[in-house]
Amino acid sequence: MFGLDRVVRTVTDHNRIVLLVMLLVCAGVIGGITQLEGGGAASTDSDAFGDTTVAQKADYIETYYGGLDRSSNVTYSSVYVRETDGNVLTKESLLASLEYQRTVRANESVADALADEQPILGVSNIVATRAAGDRNASLDAQITALESTSADEVRTLVSRTLSEGSPALQLLPQEYEPGTATAESRRMVFTMETAPGANSFGPPADAQRALYEGTVEQSDASAEYFTLGQHAQAPYQSQIWTDTTELILPAALLLILAVLGFAYRDLVDVVVGFFGVVVSVLCMFGILGWLGIPAGVTMIIGPVLITGLSIDYGLHVFMRYREQRGEGEGIREPMYRSLSAVSVALLLVTVTTAVGFLSNLTSPIGSIRQLGIGITLGVVSAFVVFTTLVPALKVSIDGLLERVGLDRRKAPLGQGRYLEPLLTAGVRAARVAAPVVVVVAVLAGAGGAAAWSELDRQGYQTSEEVADWKEELPGPLAWEATQTEWYQNSNYVDSQYQAESDSQRYTSILIEGDVTTAAALERVDAATADAAQREATFSRNGAAPVVSPLSVMERTAAQNESFAATLADADTDGDGVPDRNVSGVYAALYGANPAQASRVVERTDGEFRSVRLLVPVEQGLQVDDRANAMHGVAGVVESESDLTATAVGQATFANAELGQMADGIVETMVIALGIIAIVLALVYRLTDGSATLGLLTVVPIALVIGLVLAGMYVTDTPVTLLTALLLSLAVGLGVDYNIHISDRFAHELGRSDDPVIALRTAVTGTGGALLGSTLTSGGAFATLLLHVSPQLRSFGMLVVLALSLSFLVSVFVFPSMLLLWARRVGHASDVTRGTAVGASDD
Repeated sequence: MFGLDRVVRTVTDHNRIVLLVMLLVCAGVIGGITQLEGGGAASTDSDAFGDTTVAQKADYIETYYGGLDRSSNVTYSSVYVRETDGNVLTKESLLASLEYQRTVRANESVADALADEQPILGVSNIVATRAAGDRNASLDAQITALESTSADEVRTLVSRTLSEGSPALQLLPQEYEPGTATAESRRMVFTMETAPGANSFGPPADAQRALYEGTVEQSDASAEYFTLGQHAQAPYQSQIWTDTTELILPAALLLILAVLGFAYRDLVDVVVGFFGVVVSVLCMFGILGWLGIPAGVTMIIGPVLITGLSIDYGLHVFMRYREQRGEGEGIREPMYRSLSAVSVALLLVTVTTAVGFLSNLTSPIGSIRQLGIGITLGVVSAFVVFTTLVPALKVSIDGLLERVGLDRRKAPLGQGRYLEPLLTAGVRAARVAAPVVVVVAVLAGAGGAAAWSELDRQGYQTSEEVADWKEELPGPLAWEATQTEWYQNSNYVDSQYQAESDSQRYTSILIEGDVTTAAALERVDAATADAAQREATFSRNGAAPVVSPLSVMERTAAQNESFAATLADADTDGDGVPDRNVSGVYAALYGANPAQASRVVERTDGEFRSVRLLVPVEQGLQVDDRANAMHGVAGVVESESDLTATAVGQATFANAELGQMADGIVETMVIALGIIAIVLALVYRLTDGSATLGLLTVVPIALVIGLVLAGMYVTDTPVTLLTALLLSLAVGLGVDYNIHISDRFAHELGRSDDPVIALRTAVTGTGGALLGSTLTSGGAFATLLLHVSPQLRSFGMLVVLALSLSFLVSVFVFPSMLLLWARRVGHASDVTRGTAVGASDD
């Protein structure tokens, strides 16, 4: 088929030439790794979710409110100060921070990156400019003014500066009591600019390094300076890698080698097979490099998926070779028969698996589209390597070893005394009650599919709590990343501080409709009160600084008598909420305080069309906890009113992304299954004369997906952006097992014409290879359950579910489907009829 027979004959008859040529070709392909780009996905993702409600409302806010941050080219980097004596608001401490600023600003990278307007915001700067009597005082002038101010005067300035409601409170921890001159820590925010259009996710690296190195030099016995940037995080990332390699990687390698040893029971085959795995993975990255396709998340997910698939390819080639080689027979001819028998199945697996992965090209996320392309290239690489390079190497090594007197005949997995009864259990069940097996399996799959709506949905899993036993393991096995300074500082900042930028600090509740009524402002007041009671809302001393039209009115009235009179006239019951002339109050607010009014009230062409609340959010909580809380605040606005309210923030963006991803997964899987069904129907019609056998091979994949969803429900594995992606990839993983069983069944049925005998041969021969593949790949992925990252744990659990359930369905359920199909098209076993009946063309 498709010229495969000629290729197979060349591989087995001219193994040394093929080996040399393929080694050279693979070396050239792998050389593309030097051209590989690691990133590139982010630039394609910026508009990925432009059609979600949250994204549309975010664009609306940007257009009519100007956004929360002044410029998309502005980034922030914070430096934190923590005194050992518990007070960072003394004259000495504030002066030390100004000296630190002078030191780092002398660095050319920092000086070039700092914004022109308010480059550094810190308590020390605010107090020093007040001492100098000049809001625009230079840094040197600030230092001079603070040096000439007494400690008592500094204390007074601090108390006045950090009074209740002061914007400077965002520079202090949550536990700070406004108006006092004592705080355990504070921060300085460095505002930096990037070039317009630059794809930057933070301050320039050189500037960050200078800030970090400055903190190391500034820290002493009395004060600790620290940052949380990439350079400060480097020791933590290094320790994470160390912990992973010392705890998880050894466990994964031991499991892989142990199962491969069990499956092959031969060191040479283990080494040859693993060599093919490594080459396949490297070729995938090499092709990506030569084609100029950024690797993105393929760097993380690609190797593990291609490793599992490559191991599967190797097991099928080697086990079929062992089946084919008889007593007194040489090496080349059995390998030729083996490759001829499995090459079509491997090609089908490659094509259909690639279809499953390429179906992700419909995803709106650029990184996922890149992953689909990357994995597809990896699948093709594995097919080429295991139908050319590995068989040629196997023939060469076995021939060399047998010439020195070593017998290379080995028994295939699945025909042992213990495994054969286990693997043939599905055949026995099919003979006795095939319809019952199919009905029960379909009901189980349908029940699992119904669990889709009940699964927990989390945009991102961020909690990295480490079980005590992992930290108490002996020696290098202990998980030590949580003991690093960066990890401890990060947790402290998350629990005590808001984010640097307004876009991260606040969630906007955009309220649309007739917002000029007293009822609309009543809902604003109710939503403000509701937000203040939620744990996800940042509070200081029990008060949540929610910014709303009402809060801006209150502050403006305290400073402007004219507006105060207008507000008092509109508020007839004195509860602080205008109950008449709302439009007039808005207009007066714009006249008295246009800068603050424009933050919370939209005025377009003289009309007031929307208002919004700015709810400060806690940073240390799970993303989804924050999102659910903000959606709840929006729901309070919509209750008992005709208004619409939308929560727009980082957390709700994540939820919107997940929602769109989850909705798209169904479409992706339907497209993948449809294309795979068409491909298999055509190929099976050409090779075995039966299109319906190809269509039948797709049915267990849908069943596996349903069972995987049930497994996720039972194991509390949430639907995240990552697991939603892997649900579509389960199509690519699951099709492998079914194709091998159905192809082997069709091959054996053509030889014996007895479906039961054909099924028994298929599940003991091919099923044994599938068992080895499942145990190897599943065991490797199971080690991810040891990781502290919840994302990786969910990833590992989902792949383990997909692999194990695919195996169980293919070996214990699919035989019943195949037997029913065989009977339907005219095949019958000696159990049901006295003689075998020939197959009819369907």
